[in-house]
Amino acid sequence: MRNDLFDLLWKALRETLYMVAWSSFFALLLGLTLGILLVVTDKGHVLQSVKINKTISFFINVIRSIPFIILIVLLLPLARLIVGTSLGPTAAIVALSIGAAPFLGRIVENSLKEVSAGKIEAAISIGASPVTIIFRVLIPEALPTLVRGVTIAIIGITELTAVAGAIGAGGLGSLAIRFGYQRFREDIMFATVLVIILLIQAIQWTGDGIAKSVHNKRYKLE
Repeated sequence: MRNDLFDLLWKALRETLYMVAWSSFFALLLGLTLGILLVVTDKGHVLQSVKINKTISFFINVIRSIPFIILIVLLLPLARLIVGTSLGPTAAIVALSIGAAPFLGRIVENSLKEVSAGKIEAAISIGASPVTIIFRVLIPEALPTLVRGVTIAIIGITELTAVAGAIGAGGLGSLAIRFGYQRFREDIMFATVLVIILLIQAIQWTGDGIAKSVHNKRYKLE
């Protein structure tokens, strides 16, 4: 019985880690792009464009307003088109990435807006290009806050994998529902919850450690 429980947990954990890793990667790419565009196209910024800014903001608000379990169902055809199936952890990555990207975009936007306007103006005054300002001023200055925000987003993605598990994505959420709840296996339910708690804690500790390291390096603190 113990070996059976361990095998189930190990398989589910691997599926969850697979979904979280790839979903976080794609969501970060999309979210970072959206967040940067929201900031630099804002009024008075280096690439001011009210029309683009409002369009991106509207898109983000629409996606964020859709409950995730409904979003998964809506994106099943897209997942089938991209990966060839609408079931399993690979298909879930499509919905997880698209669902998390707008949230990450807002996190990136808020982090970048905390950068001192004086530093941006100083970069503009010496003739720095918009690309230089983005990658040499905005992102480096906001990096500690960005790391903490990304950590929160990855934890959110981890929690969303449990929702995805309810419709056939696999992972720890699916294990808890199909084997723990539906088959009245309290040992599986308890073990799954414990693994999820430990996984979330590990992500949080890692993110805090990286953020602290970046902060200390920037301000040369020991």
